[in-house]
Amino acid sequence: MEYIEARTILMKTKTREWFGTDYTMNVYKGCHHGCVYCDSRSECYQIDQFDQVRGKTSASQLLNQELQSKRQKGVVGAGSMSDPYNYFERQELLTRQSLELFNHHGFGVSLATKSELVTRDIDLFQALKIHSPVAISLSFCTVDEQLGQKLERYVSPPSKRLSALEKLSAAGIYTGVMLMPVLPYLTDSWPIVESVIKSAYERGARYVYPLFGMTLRDRQRDYYFAFLKKYYPEKLRLYKKVYDNQYYCQSPNHQKLEQRMKELCDKLNVSMTMSSIIRDYQEPYQVEQGQLF
Repeated sequence: MEYIEARTILMKTKTREWFGTDYTMNVYKGCHHGCVYCDSRSECYQIDQFDQVRGKTSASQLLNQELQSKRQKGVVGAGSMSDPYNYFERQELLTRQSLELFNHHGFGVSLATKSELVTRDIDLFQALKIHSPVAISLSFCTVDEQLGQKLERYVSPPSKRLSALEKLSAAGIYTGVMLMPVLPYLTDSWPIVESVIKSAYERGARYVYPLFGMTLRDRQRDYYFAFLKKYYPEKLRLYKKVYDNQYYCQSPNHQKLEQRMKELCDKLNVSMTMSSIIRDYQEPYQVEQGQLF
């Protein structure tokens, strides 16, 4: 794995709307998972050769300095651009070292991944949650093994991600599912969505947060359309007809799916809104002034 220079690791978030995070962090650049729908391929993120994973030189040292300099503690988000548990993490340990620093400096974490490797760090999540909020999200667009293999080619299969979810929940970690994207004309049927929700619930998920659609722009569009041309040429014609050059492609079934999902989640007592997720995992750490820590 190659290493690249980095001036900073920690970035202040503009709002706390996404999982209530105060900072974001990426110790890797690029991702090997090969998900056909990934927005991070877009030109605006300026990540050339996105499928090549590169580590950031002196990431732990930089992060240690930045955490030490923060007057206000907070929750650090990881996994927004590059999966923190890529293949190289097994040897490089950049994510694990980051978690150790969060624990040392008294920060929380909201982490998203598609890898079963996340269970390796259960001991650190348990240590973190003693003093700070911890939320671990496993990302799915389907729990069907064959379909998942097409859409997310080099990712831990859905069955192993569900097993990871169960282990995290059993260890007392606040965990759930990011059901995104729900791909128009491919995964936006109720049986597919329902199977994700029920499978997650059975393994202890506290939430299922959906996105009933997908984004498409420049390089990302080209990559996704090449996939459709190979496997679903009739869907490609449909995308071009319905969405043309739209950036956000909402599922035509989104209203029905959202309503049925709400009914099922209410029945199972599973959260599906961001406000309820943030409340559930951060409220125990609030002080009288209403601020974290």
